[in-house]
Amino acid sequence: MAGDALIVIDIQNDFCPGGALAVAGGDEIMPLVNDLIRNTEHVLLTQDWHPAGHSSFASSHQGKQPFETIDMPYGAQTLWPDHCIQGSKGADFHSGLAWAKSELVIRKGFRGGIDSYSAFFENDHLTPTGLAGYLDERGIDSITLVGLATDFCVAYSALDAVRQGFSTTVRLDACRAIDLGGSLDIMIGKMRDAGVRLV
Repeated sequence: MAGDALIVIDIQNDFCPGGALAVAGGDEIMPLVNDLIRNTEHVLLTQDWHPAGHSSFASSHQGKQPFETIDMPYGAQTLWPDHCIQGSKGADFHSGLAWAKSELVIRKGFRGGIDSYSAFFENDHLTPTGLAGYLDERGIDSITLVGLATDFCVAYSALDAVRQGFSTTVRLDACRAIDLGGSLDIMIGKMRDAGVRLV
């Protein structure tokens, strides 16, 4: 039977205030996200899960600073502060997140040579995470996305979800953005144009 799923994107310590790549107000969404988790039958989470020295870290590129952009074999890549390193406290889910009922955790960004914003594909837009197959097999055709950050991992996930044929909603009130050089307005426009429902 077709169903709905809530996908909670990257609510991890490093993306919350005090973390290595803190999103302003990232912890403010917790009560709303937890309420959505309580009231949704199918809940899935994503977790940024980088090896130390990941190619998306500015520290891996001599003379480069966080938030600069470089060209990688798969396209333009924003360089980030070291964050969400496997097994670190920063990679843990925020302690305020009531995630115990989640039925699946998709870890992404664990391949050292390629970053992965989307819950569905790595940044080459070719290497799947397996999420679409899981949802298909469970008969889930409609998803709602919440989490961090609106203009990167949430937006990329939403765009890929639509391309994969899922009816896709983003709860903007349960997301927070990095907003790097106007990226929030750009990605909201892209989501709207692609047919993502923004509420």
